[in-house]
Amino acid sequence: MTHDVDEIVHEMIDDTTDHIRDEATGAHASTDRADEHGASEHGARVRIVGLGGSLAEPSASLRALELALESAASTGAEVELLDLRALRLPLFDPTLHHVPPAALRLAARAAEADAMIWSSPTYHGAMSGAFKNALDWLQLLAEDEPPYLTDRPVGLIATSAGSRAMQTVNTMASAAQALRGWTLPLCVTVGRSYAAFDTDGIARDPAVAGQLAALGRSTVQAAHRFAGAASGSRR
Repeated sequence: MTHDVDEIVHEMIDDTTDHIRDEATGAHASTDRADEHGASEHGARVRIVGLGGSLAEPSASLRALELALESAASTGAEVELLDLRALRLPLFDPTLHHVPPAALRLAARAAEADAMIWSSPTYHGAMSGAFKNALDWLQLLAEDEPPYLTDRPVGLIATSAGSRAMQTVNTMASAAQALRGWTLPLCVTVGRSYAAFDTDGIARDPAVAGQLAALGRSTVQAAHRFAGAASGSRR
């Protein structure tokens, strides 16, 4: 599938450019890659699983993730949100004989996903401990065939009170690569996260809202492309 992946990556970059241009011009025309029911040229709906948030409430990283998933759902994709605060995952322990139900749920949803969107706050220049712990539990997918998130697209969002959100994106991208996934060319950073959303959860900056919407749609398109190239071999 190597040559197919190279082609897909170039197409993902083209799609990202199109989405950014559409957000700037206010155009959201559908393409022939997915119809109004979310079916791609390959015929099947895709499943997008969002993972993220924080243990705080309210959570800017969770709200950003929700907006990206809403955009993905608007294309007709099936979406599911895994809120870290609701999951309450225990610390990853590879020596446990009985895997906690929350970890089993996380692993099962990740295994079923055609693509994922991750969202983490920035704590001391990197992803949060809670988010990294969730990724550690994906070790449960090590024996799958193929293992982990092989050839699954991953969209990335990082929020920050200051200006270090891109550092968090970089650490998340490294983790996605270690899990054999493919990160989208478009990532979203949300600065001044404590003031990024109003009390109704609406992004105060229209550019941030547009970027999150574009990420949701780009993730769906990437999922269609990879699913088509894999020809169902993952399942």
